[in-house]
Amino acid sequence: MSSWKAWTVVPADDRVAREQALEHLAEKDFVVTSREVSRDGPWRLEIFGHGDRSEVQAAIDADWRWEDLPDKDWVAENQRSFRPFAVGPFWVHPSHDAGGRPAGLLPLQIDAGLAFGTGTHATTRGCLEMLATLDPVETISSVDVGCGSGILAIAMAKLWQRPVLGGDNDAEAVAVAAENAGLNGVGDLCRFATAAGLTAPELAAPAPYDLIVANILAGPLVDLSDAFAAALRPGGRVLLSGLLVEQAALVLSAYRRRGFEFERRLDLETGGAWWRTLLLRRS
Repeated sequence: MSSWKAWTVVPADDRVAREQALEHLAEKDFVVTSREVSRDGPWRLEIFGHGDRSEVQAAIDADWRWEDLPDKDWVAENQRSFRPFAVGPFWVHPSHDAGGRPAGLLPLQIDAGLAFGTGTHATTRGCLEMLATLDPVETISSVDVGCGSGILAIAMAKLWQRPVLGGDNDAEAVAVAAENAGLNGVGDLCRFATAAGLTAPELAAPAPYDLIVANILAGPLVDLSDAFAAALRPGGRVLLSGLLVEQAALVLSAYRRRGFEFERRLDLETGGAWWRTLLLRRS
């Protein structure tokens, strides 16, 4: 099967928006990368894939250039470049590199390129760090909305040793999340459903929740604010991420209108952009 890459160069102030527009490709069997061409200068975006190019062609404009590549498994190459790291109480590692875990850290085995969420991005790291600060007594029932690879649901199950639900609108991501839960030894604690938000019966029936986690994007977070408010018990919390610092006021305003109070935040950087994780409590 022939391998290829598409690439373009974009201004620094346009990079984040262009990367966000490619997130749906990164959730599938395409490797999406970006790197700075020069300090404070433009960025080069690249997409690697095999065989049929039609899905990528439909998602990008004519400014992109195409190159044929040697027959090589670029997804596997991307997986091999993923190295273990510590975040909060967790040791995140790929299946091919499980060594070197510091004493006392909980292992999370996640491979890159299968579904969105390996833990390396600031949004996922922010959620993992924030989860570790929560009182287990106040998180008896929890759900991960937009679960991707399942990393956050798996982390909650490992951290608190109790059942956790998760959902994603991508059926392939749901299958990957369930597989990852099994590989991490919490397959009996994690259940996943294909759902937009909390609409699936498997996710709607257990409400009200103590905790809703959603690491998605600012727009969907605002759109889901009504549903999240309805699905939380009084005093329950939402842990929100996937938003840039400059988008936080919009998201926070939407949730305050629905009875949520700000508790704390965490700002982390990825690729020159600052991302915010918010913890809010329903009054």
